[in-house]
Amino acid sequence: MAKFILKVLNALTAFFVAAAVFLLAAYSVYSLWDNKQIYAAAGNVQADLLKLKPTAGAEDNSASFEELLAINPDVCAWVTLDHTEIDHPILKGENILSYINTDVYGKFALAGSIFLDTANDRSFHDSYSLIYGHHMADHKMFGDLDLYEDETFFNQNTTGALILPDRSYKLEIFACLLVSSSENAIFNPGQWLTNIDSLLDFAGANALYLHQETVDALRQDQEPQILGLSTCSNDFTDARTIVLARMVKDTK
Repeated sequence: MAKFILKVLNALTAFFVAAAVFLLAAYSVYSLWDNKQIYAAAGNVQADLLKLKPTAGAEDNSASFEELLAINPDVCAWVTLDHTEIDHPILKGENILSYINTDVYGKFALAGSIFLDTANDRSFHDSYSLIYGHHMADHKMFGDLDLYEDETFFNQNTTGALILPDRSYKLEIFACLLVSSSENAIFNPGQWLTNIDSLLDFAGANALYLHQETVDALRQDQEPQILGLSTCSNDFTDARTIVLARMVKDTK
């Protein structure tokens, strides 16, 4: 009798172990499939919107933005960083959470959208404007911001564009930082709406890499403007990768 019970217990143990292994394998397959779907969706949205991308340096991009605004009236600009896959419309929602998990079409999407801090003016007249995007692999959303953590890439890639309906700006990247998500100097853009001197001081003291000549140019500008780009980082708990760029009005 004891041998029979032991045999049954062994069989049950083997069954539950096999079932657990099967469930773990099934969950792993599902996770890979689900992750692939998330990245594919982000790529599809970007590919569709790139067909409507306005032209940097053009005197009037109102026609392009009319099409974008027809999709979503919260679209306020377009950002591009050269030699990366960062090439997206920027939205401003009612609050900071509006587009964390919502795409440009207003649909739920874990990849979210690129969005402007609610403390900022959607027409980008502030001295410091901050935009956010999820960090994703395969060059999706703001995943390429961590490229600037490499000193060689940072030094060789300093350009981009910020495009609005009535004007555009050349972007001159001058700093890459790793900061905590609670860093007030970066994540409270409302304090720098009219004066960026202390922000430049903070960048100079804390940047991984810095182009001092661009900082000097900003200090000499009569109406200096900075665009900050933020995404999550795995470097430490609550880490954020920040790229700062000087905004220079494109007059060509």
